Amino acid sequence: MKFYMLWDHRCLKHCYEGGENLEDWKIKISVLWLFDEVAGLGAVILMLLEKDVLAELVEYGTIEGMEMSPEYLLVGAIFILIPLVMAFLTLTLKDSTNRWANIIVGIVWIGLGLTDLPKYLAEPSAYAMLMMLAGWVALVLIVWYAWKSKKKA
Repeated sequence: MKFYMLWDHRCLKHCYEGGENLEDWKIKISVLWLFDEVAGLGAVILMLLEKDVLAELVEYGTIEGMEMSPEYLLVGAIFILIPLVMAFLTLTLKDSTNRWANIIVGIVWIGLGLTDLPKYLAEPSAYAMLMMLAGWVALVLIVWYAWKSKKKA
């Protein structure tokens, strides 16, 4: 098929009807996983911009007293990859497996986020609370859409 043919409405109709039609809930959940990841990474970037945080990292290799060891960085990489993998799996897994994977991982992710709550309450900062709440809203919506999707299957 030539590129200029894509502008022909018959070709577009054929390409759309012949392609795989993803359900609406899968796309929403996938985008919400990406939203959660971007909110988390944004919070980390903003935290690095706080006064003396970057200087502490460069000078001592620590952030808030925690050493940035290879093991700590590996765990951080895994935590970054899980929402990205979930965004992909949401679009590719079968419905039943997809629903349960999103419900379970979403609830676990909410639980892990709640472990940071005392830190945020002890040293409140507006940007951290905003990013944390945005991530939690995305996670709650992931669980909600996954739970609600069983009615559509």
